[in-house]
Amino acid sequence: MKYVRFLTKDNETRYGILDGGIITPFVGQWYEGDLAQGVKYELGAVRLLCPTVFSKAVCIGLNYINHAKELEMQKPEKPVVFLKPSTSAIGPDDEIIHPSISKRVDFEAELAVVMKKDTKNVSIEDAYDHVLGYTIANDVTARDLQEKGGQWTICKGFDTFLPLGPYICDEINPENVEIESFVNGQLRQKGNTADMIFNVPFLISYISSVMTLKKGDVILTGTPKGIGGMEKGDVVECVIQGLGRLRNKNV
Repeated sequence: MKYVRFLTKDNETRYGILDGGIITPFVGQWYEGDLAQGVKYELGAVRLLCPTVFSKAVCIGLNYINHAKELEMQKPEKPVVFLKPSTSAIGPDDEIIHPSISKRVDFEAELAVVMKKDTKNVSIEDAYDHVLGYTIANDVTARDLQEKGGQWTICKGFDTFLPLGPYICDEINPENVEIESFVNGQLRQKGNTADMIFNVPFLISYISSVMTLKKGDVILTGTPKGIGGMEKGDVVECVIQGLGRLRNKNV
């Protein structure tokens, strides 16, 4: 299924299932429970929002060998983990705000995992039972601030630095999907999740051994090589096989 969070013409935020351009909303404020009877929305008549509201986005750095090489960093022996605040989240077609203190803001197309229930100390074997589905993320980074900070919270934590969407889907194999990014229509990244150093079930198990993953939380699984800077006015599109296209403008 494809899950969407959306804003109606009456400025009501709802959750629903997208099928063939038609959204059937849930009665409640999450992707669970009953669907509303006799209520439908056309996709073109609503505004898609960031598809999940989360307590934290747990991000994995350097999870593709070719990306570690392009940053001249060593292959990690354990996952490199950092967090993005909920205030960094935006949805499809929302604008990325280029902070005045940064001269280089980069795009990073990534597969994101969305949790469907609170998860703590889950095994690798049971990890997928805790996943609602997958969406596209852009791990926007103020690259020139990364080395200066010594850790990555500042360079990756600005407001608008986590576009997510356009929907959450549970119909893909997260261990073998293509990832691409485009800037102004030009291909910049092309990779496959099969090249991850640490796969999705391992990451869920590893992270949940440290912290409780709450319902709606997001795990960003890393980016392949080809990252680069965005100029003001550039449009970046992140594309993942089976998950659609996430489009945002840098302003």
